[in-house]
Amino acid sequence: MKIGILAAGDTPRSLAETYGHYPEMFEGLFAGRGYGWQVFDVPNGDYPARPEDCDAYLVTGAAAGVYDPDPWIAELLQFLRAARGRSKLVGVCFGHQAMAQAFGGEVIKSPKGWGIGLHTYGVRAQRDWMNVPPAFSLSASHQDQVMVVPQDAVVLAGSDFCPNGMLAYGDDAISLQLHPEFGPDYSTALIEARRRVGRLPEDLATQAIESLKRPDDHARMAGWIGRFLEG
Repeated sequence: MKIGILAAGDTPRSLAETYGHYPEMFEGLFAGRGYGWQVFDVPNGDYPARPEDCDAYLVTGAAAGVYDPDPWIAELLQFLRAARGRSKLVGVCFGHQAMAQAFGGEVIKSPKGWGIGLHTYGVRAQRDWMNVPPAFSLSASHQDQVMVVPQDAVVLAGSDFCPNGMLAYGDDAISLQLHPEFGPDYSTALIEARRRVGRLPEDLATQAIESLKRPDDHARMAGWIGRFLEG
């Protein structure tokens, strides 16, 4: 299976040498599944010639907002609409929001503020590629949220803080607000970096770092997404 990574953003420069770049994190998350990978630098207009050139596409996180007027964002949304039904799609964080925006939903900067640390989502709808735990916990790092769900999307999981946290679009597209590719060490380092420059409230940062010491479900989510891609 050939998977195209639509790299919409990257790790901060200060952390990249230690923790790698987003494509490397995803490749590590799915290590051992035998996928072939191709990375596309979408902010610089790098796309496959045709959506069918890859079996699936994975849209990464980004610092941008999907509502921003940057031309590359409009181009990404257009590609997602063209690729839907022709290749499988998986969106993570910004990718989750981009898919919702592309398919008729609405994303805003949430008045609830930052979601950081380990967040737990309750499962609200089941798919055959999922196993049955009532909840899962993964790293969060976002301010924006999907506020209006596209008409043909199903909410698979969410929380009080982020009700529309995981969506499915038929059998060929899924998206997730949380980060299965972020390990606790990277999430902790990212929070510390943001706290140093005053981007995060001190008490919120401290609570988030403490939460990342709890067990998480990154491996389980990798299995879910892998089964979705291969099913």
